[in-house]
Amino acid sequence: MIAIIDYGMGNLHSVSKAVERLGFEAVITSDEAQILAADGAILPGVGAFGDAMEQLRASGMDGAVERFAATGKPLLGICLGMQLLFSKSEEHGSHEGLNLLPGQVVRFRGSYKVPHMGWNRLQFKQPSPLFSGIEEGHVYFVHSYHVQPEQPSDLLATTDYHQQATAIVGRGNVYGMQFHPEKSGIIGMQLLGNFLALCKR
Repeated sequence: MIAIIDYGMGNLHSVSKAVERLGFEAVITSDEAQILAADGAILPGVGAFGDAMEQLRASGMDGAVERFAATGKPLLGICLGMQLLFSKSEEHGSHEGLNLLPGQVVRFRGSYKVPHMGWNRLQFKQPSPLFSGIEEGHVYFVHSYHVQPEQPSDLLATTDYHQQATAIVGRGNVYGMQFHPEKSGIIGMQLLGNFLALCKR
């Protein structure tokens, strides 16, 4: 069973349907006991970093995410959910994140179009079980802020948007994808499927 963490901000149903299409049971939940009992958990997110952290704290889901990560079972942050895994963000002020991974979230800066929106190619930086059987290809991004991990070893894949931009991160059992895998065609679903396969181990 895969817990999709409900804290009031996220594309919960599209993620749930994708998990079910891949042959797994999904439950959308804000119940900590149910989250901790799951084989894997997904933290989705859309919107602003500060608002999301406020919602996580108000619902008690910040602690639930941290305690789930401590179990060693696979955790995946998607889009804003990936950014929340990091230490802090400069989006509309300075905000503390979950700090499961060290690093900060910063705005794209330059004379180019922001947000970064559309299909862009992944570039794998190091081996990961997420990439099993997958070749580098295109996934769909929509974001104005990007993650700068402190540790190069946490950076699993990037994309090029006038600079190297973080696309996939991972350390131990904690993973994140800046794009929405459930909306990123075959490759996105393969990446999600490989994450779910980790939850069966």
